[in-house]
Amino acid sequence: MLYVACEGESTEPDYLDYLNDQFGDGGGQGRQSFRIQLVPRRDGRTPSGIVEAVRKVAGEDEAWALFDRDRWNDIPQAVKAAAESRVELAFSHPSFDLWLLLHFQMFGGAQSGSGKIVVEKLRQARGADAFKDYGRKGEKSIKGARRDALKGREGKAVAHARSLVASCAQGFCEPDRAKIGPVDLKAEPESPQAWAARSGHALECQVLQRDPSTDVWRLLATLGIDGRKPGKGAPAETETAPLIVDLS
Repeated sequence: MLYVACEGESTEPDYLDYLNDQFGDGGGQGRQSFRIQLVPRRDGRTPSGIVEAVRKVAGEDEAWALFDRDRWNDIPQAVKAAAESRVELAFSHPSFDLWLLLHFQMFGGAQSGSGKIVVEKLRQARGADAFKDYGRKGEKSIKGARRDALKGREGKAVAHARSLVASCAQGFCEPDRAKIGPVDLKAEPESPQAWAARSGHALECQVLQRDPSTDVWRLLATLGIDGRKPGKGAPAETETAPLIVDLS
C-alpha cells in the first residue's frame, strides 16, 4: 500500500490513479503489485506541510512527498524536514507538467520557476493531441484520452528525466547514483544535502538550481514501471518495506 500526498488538486492525483489502474496489478511481468492511496488535500499545503502530512500518515511505512518549485520559498525547509524523517521527495522544477512533457519529448533550458513554456510545449508535442487544451481555464486533469496518450511512454519519460540529471548545469550530477527502492527507516538521518542527492544530483547541487528537472522518475523506478532492466541504477536500501507517497 502506498499513501501519497501532493499539492496538486487534479493533475497529480489523476496521474497516480492512472498508475494504480495501469500498473497496480503488477502486469504479470515480475513487478510487485501496489496500491496508491491518496491522502486528502488540505488547503494551504506548502512543501514543508506536505512532508509533515505524509510523515504523520506513514508511521513506520515509507512515504513520499510530491511538490513543485512554483512560488514556494520553504523548499529548503521541506528538504530538511524530509531528511530528518526519511520522507522520499519527488521534486519538479518548475512543475509536474514537465514530467508529463517528458513522455513525449526532451526539454531543456532554465524556466526560473515558471511552467508557462513547459505547458505550451506539452500542448504542441507530437503524439500529445489530447493535451492541446491542457491548462486552459485551469483544466489540467489526466483522464480519458490524456491517459491513453501517456500509455507506453513511461520508459521514454524516465530516460528523458535521467538525461536532465546528467546534463544538469551544476555539474557532477549522475542519474546512475540515484537511490532506487525502499528506504531503510531505521538508518540514521542524513543531511539535507545527502537526502536531496538521492535523485542522482551531486551533494553540492542546490535543489532550487536544478532547473529544469523532475524526480518523479524515481517513484516509477521504485515501483518497477520505468521500462529499464532490473539492476540498473543504485540498489534498494531494503527489500520489502512498503511505499507511501503523500499527495496534498
